[in-house]
Amino acid sequence: MSGSGGSVTGVLICCVLALMSSTAGGLIVNLTVLESATASGAVCLDGSPPAYHFAPGWGPGKNSWLVHMEGGGWCHSVENCLFRKRGKLGSSKAMGSIAFTGILNDHKRFNPGFYNWNKVKVRYCDGSSFTGDVESVDPVTDLHFRGARIFEAVTKHLLARGMKRAKNVLLSGCSAGGLTAILNCDRFRALLPSRARVKCLSDGGFFINANDVTGAQHIGSYFDSITKTHGSLGALPTSCTSKRRSRMCFFPQYVAQGINTPLFILNAAYDSWQIRNIMVPPGADPAGAWRQCRADISQCTPGQIQAMQGFRVQFLRALGRLGRNPSRGLLVNSCFAHCQSELTATWQFPGSPTMGNRTIAEGVSIWFYDRSSVERIDGPYPRDASCHNNIYIPSESLEEVAL
Repeated sequence: MSGSGGSVTGVLICCVLALMSSTAGGLIVNLTVLESATASGAVCLDGSPPAYHFAPGWGPGKNSWLVHMEGGGWCHSVENCLFRKRGKLGSSKAMGSIAFTGILNDHKRFNPGFYNWNKVKVRYCDGSSFTGDVESVDPVTDLHFRGARIFEAVTKHLLARGMKRAKNVLLSGCSAGGLTAILNCDRFRALLPSRARVKCLSDGGFFINANDVTGAQHIGSYFDSITKTHGSLGALPTSCTSKRRSRMCFFPQYVAQGINTPLFILNAAYDSWQIRNIMVPPGADPAGAWRQCRADISQCTPGQIQAMQGFRVQFLRALGRLGRNPSRGLLVNSCFAHCQSELTATWQFPGSPTMGNRTIAEGVSIWFYDRSSVERIDGPYPRDASCHNNIYIPSESLEEVAL
């Protein structure tokens, strides 16, 4: 927990990022604005058309498609959505070209399973993980809650662009985009040809239903506000909504039980976003006792680490309630991280996180191509030395949690 250890870690990360920028920075891909989608009311929060980035596949990958959903949190109220619509998470007018890195990288060395596929990144501009569908538009706010229509419009457009001939298709996403991949997994599969191998990958999107450190149900209330504001009920899987309240069906632990399409769950047990927003949301720490710990796990006190170990137990129990499914893939490491597929440094790179001597990219590829089952859960912090942001903190031995 020393300051010098944190400095070494910072230098290492900076060196990795510098090396990436020179050797694996990724292809720069222009923005495609889907003007035609406005005819069906598929628009961003501000009423502008949805957009995506497309890089064509080549060679053996020309009939394979990777559709990656952008993340970026949510907006849960009119006031919050009004603020959001001013920027790129609410308007395609604010978007521009981006670099394709990590799972979107076009170099075999850094993305062995998907480098030569047709690759798409769908921009996130609705604030509901693509679930909103409210017909009426308040003329005062001019807010459009149409995420579900965006998802359908972009998917159908990609089908017409060539995805209808695909042999392999992977729907993936990070954070709120990872939640999108779970909530829309079966719906997406239903739009694809029956002959195609279609699977879904959720990275950092397995948000759990847990109380915060004060015992309050902050995340449950927050998700409730999101689904009510966006009118999400109709877009949530009926396999869940027929049994539970709509806000509960925004939680993957209840939805994933009923998903039939093969699903891969990639997540950190100490998901940094969930630690900061579910376990210790800002309102639960008015005195700032968690301020340093929330930003850097190496700065946590022994008591705070123990509380995080409790969160890990809850996370693994939520996963365990999904039951066994031979088509499901699972990688849960003990990094203090959120989203590990979008950065080449964590996806596949010298020194990137590994589990069982495999990088994350290798594990996902093996699962997608049905070469073997992939289901690995790392030991508790600080056991994983491949996580560069993990600095050893002496603690009592912790037993593994059985699923």
